[in-house]
This record gives sequence, C-alpha cells and structure tokens, in this order.
Amino acid sequence: MTASDFKKEALRYHAEPRPGKLSIEISTTAESQRDLSLAYSPGVAEPVRAIAEDPEAAYKYTMKGNLVGVISNGSAILGLGNLGALASKPVMEGKALLFKRFANIDSIDIEVDTQDVDEFVQTVERIALTFGGINLEDIKAPECFEIERRLIEHCNIPVFHDDQHGTAIVTVAGMLNALEIANKPIAEARLVCLGAGAAAISCCRLLKSAGMKPENILMLDRKGVIHNGRDDLNQYKQEFAVHTDRRTLADALQGADIFLGLSGPDLLSPDLLKTMGAQPIVFACSNPDPEIKPELAREARPDVIMATGRSDYPNQVNNVLGFPFIFRGALDVRASAINEEMKLAAAKAIGELARLPVPKEILEAYEVEEMSFGPDYIIPKPIDGRLLNAVAGAVARAAVDSGVANAPLPDEYKATL
Repeated sequence: MTASDFKKEALRYHAEPRPGKLSIEISTTAESQRDLSLAYSPGVAEPVRAIAEDPEAAYKYTMKGNLVGVISNGSAILGLGNLGALASKPVMEGKALLFKRFANIDSIDIEVDTQDVDEFVQTVERIALTFGGINLEDIKAPECFEIERRLIEHCNIPVFHDDQHGTAIVTVAGMLNALEIANKPIAEARLVCLGAGAAAISCCRLLKSAGMKPENILMLDRKGVIHNGRDDLNQYKQEFAVHTDRRTLADALQGADIFLGLSGPDLLSPDLLKTMGAQPIVFACSNPDPEIKPELAREARPDVIMATGRSDYPNQVNNVLGFPFIFRGALDVRASAINEEMKLAAAKAIGELARLPVPKEILEAYEVEEMSFGPDYIIPKPIDGRLLNAVAGAVARAAVDSGVANAPLPDEYKATL
C-alpha cells in the first residue's frame, strides 16, 4: 500500500460510517414512561440526595467508577509536535477506543485549549470529580511533569500521564526480561539513555525503582551526557546528573549493557553498537523510525536483544499493553492514585506473561507456528487476553498493599498468575 493509499484509508476510517470513533450508548432501559420518570424527573432526585449525603455513593449510582477522562492540550501530539488542542482530538478519541476495546472502560476525550500550566491544571481540577481516573496525553515536557504533579496533589482519583508512565512500564517489563536472558543483574547493568524528555525520565525513574543503580545510568540530551558539571539542567534532568568524564554518545556506549532510545531516527550507528558489552540490549523506541533499524543492529551485533516501538518487528514497546489494564485495576479498587508500587507491579506482570506458553489463538493471529520466551519474545502481544486479569490484578493488589485503595480487592484478582 502506498503512503497516499494509506492516508486515504486512514481519513475514510475516521469519517465513516459516522465521523469519529466513539458514540454514547444508553446502559439501562428507557422505553416506558416509568423508565423515563426513573431516569430523570422525579426519580433522579433519589440518587442526587444520596450523593449529597455521601459522595462515595456516586460510585454506586453513576458511571463515575468506570469513567476515565482522556485529556490533552495538543502540545506534543504523537510524533507530530505542538499542533494544538483541537488537532489532538483524533488521538484522544483513539485512546478512548483502546480503553473500551481492551478493558471495557468508558472514557471521554477532553481537549483543553490552553498551554498555560495554571489554566490547564485549574480546568482539569474543576472537572475531575466527574471521573474515576484521568489519563493525561500528548502534553510536552517539562510542563507535563508540573501538570501531573499538581493534579495528583489536588485530585483524589488516579492521574496518570501515559506518555511518561505507560512507556516506562512496558519498557521496564521488556528490559527486565532482556536482562534475565542476557544473564545481567539489574543492579550491575549499565544503561545509556538517549533522550531526556518525559518518557526517558519516567523510564529511568522506574528502572531505579526496579533496582538499577543511579550511577549506572547515563542520560543524554542534545548537548551530550547529563553530568554534574553542567549548569544548564532543569530540575528533572538534574535528577540524572552523575559524576563522569564521559561526554558524548560514543563515550557513554563503551562497554554499556543497555541502550534506550527515546530520541530520533538513525542516531545509533552500527559502529557505535559494536562498542557495547556482550549481548547488548537495545530498545530503539523512536517512532516510526527507530534509532537503529533491527536489520542493521543484528548485522552489526548478532547477539543483540532488540525492541522497537513498531508492530512490524518483534518486541514492540506498545503502551496499550499497560494503560487499559492499569486503570482497570485502579478503578476496581477505587484507588486514589497510581503510585510507584502499582507501576512496578504492572511492569512485572507484563514481563511475567511473556514467560508463559503462548496460546494457540495468538500464534494463529500472527501467523507463526512458535513463539516463546527468548530474544525475539520478551514482551507479550497486545491481543493476549490474559493481560486483563494479570496486569489489572497486579495493579489492584499493589494498590491495596500500598494503602491507596478505597474498595476491597475483587475476587477475580485474589489469585495470582
């Protein structure tokens, strides 16, 4: 299919049979006069009084407990940049579609027409009680850090910036498996992270939570290695400033165990890859074009363990493996936040699923005869139906154990994998 044909198909998909990708459906009976009097006046007064008396009753009498707001200002839309709030609407509708498709979560997209942090936060704060959770999306760094921090502080529901944490959770899931295959303990592994934006910082934070030593992480921005001799770092980059005499990507990669790319296409050359340690782990996550193409990487280093953000290569780092099920688990125990314990539990659950035998229906869907834990299968496939209970259950249990749950653990989550 040519690029022109794909463009036409994509536009047709969004326009037909009716514009957009979502609709609202009635979930109860609304046929008789009796139904209508219960749905609206006068019957609606009863749940109104109940909620006024006890706000928690909103979870019993409204859709709040299964409703997520997908919210953006369009300042960092996919790989397209700052195109504004309205242009982000197709992406936010798509996110809502994925919530429904994979975890049966209802969601509404909201595009906030401001790039002022205070205005955005105030807008979301004032509507937050509508939802059981808020998924922030496509908001540029560093503003996204401040926005999320303030909303977490002021809202008593989960607030989750998926560009940061969804990427981090799936990345860490695959990386823990890759380290096991390469027989490299995480506490000893050396990581080079090319990129210092929202996803990169969140990935490295979660890797530290998983056991990676801060001094073993070298992060690079456009000016090179982030070290403690630099005076041009914002507070988020400063967190990863280390004492080192390495300054360039070439310096950083010498003998490194892991390359994590969240930057741009073709920035890791085959010659640089050759300088890494034995059985190097390469997560080249720039989309649609990775930091190094897998074909070139394997030619340069046949022992490489490789992941990308693309679906046409093995080991796709795909956020849909995480966010629907993370919110499902959080909503099911009415969590007040999605904390580090819940994120790490999600990463481990995703990773553990890749170690189990792959069901026949997944093999058939991907038209392969065999798929098993190893260098070409360190991350499960998005259509794996086991993700729902595995990840949602792990998140729900972590919420209960860490004290942020406001409802008991559902029976279906009491059994582990």
